[in-house]
Amino acid sequence: MTNRLDSYLSAYGEGFGFAFDNNIMLNWYPDRIMRLCKPGDSLLELGIGHGYTTHRFSRFFGRHVVVDGSASVIEQFSQQFPDCTATVVESYFEDFEPEQKFDVIVLGFILEHVADPEAILRRFKQFLAPGGRCFVTVPNGESLHRRFGHAAGLLPDMMALGAGDLELGHERLYSVDSLCTELSNCGYDIVRKEGIFLKPMTTDQLLSLELDSTIVQAMCEVGIDYPELSCGLLFEVQAGTP
Repeated sequence: MTNRLDSYLSAYGEGFGFAFDNNIMLNWYPDRIMRLCKPGDSLLELGIGHGYTTHRFSRFFGRHVVVDGSASVIEQFSQQFPDCTATVVESYFEDFEPEQKFDVIVLGFILEHVADPEAILRRFKQFLAPGGRCFVTVPNGESLHRRFGHAAGLLPDMMALGAGDLELGHERLYSVDSLCTELSNCGYDIVRKEGIFLKPMTTDQLLSLELDSTIVQAMCEVGIDYPELSCGLLFEVQAGTP
């Protein structure tokens, strides 16, 4: 299992072909989450990934624990962010047992990687403190640029994994409907649905335009209200009443 996780390490550096998209989304959604939380809340974060979110969250939350199953990803993160104050635990999600519950749990672009996402959602629901909230982000297979590609006959199946997905080790893509269904099946109440980055064309096309950062920021701001069209989905959920 560790070897499988480590085999995707190259996609978590700046040389990754879709680093442009990742940099936008992974710097956007932690700020959105922090706007909705209180400084000093306790946080359990699943996965380090590119490290952007863990580094940012560590400066806002109080007790901050992040769990990752890849020793190589953890080592890369430690080298990139040596001053990060988060407690990093090397463990598979299925094995992790916290000593305390958390006010906030973040599953940031995790569910598309795991073999059984509903098992992960059910397991970590029990680690929420009373009144705690869980934030889930996933890639949206029905984003605007994929819809354009589908309508043009260039993408026969909008939910098919692309080259970037495979390089990152994605097992699946989501839609608003499929994420709603999965969360409801696992006993969560959905509090908020937002989009992450409303992208109108391919990455290469956007890069060729050399857009001002204010335009990219606007694509993120507008995407909040259009989750069904955005590149990523950000849902806030709470444990439902039994």
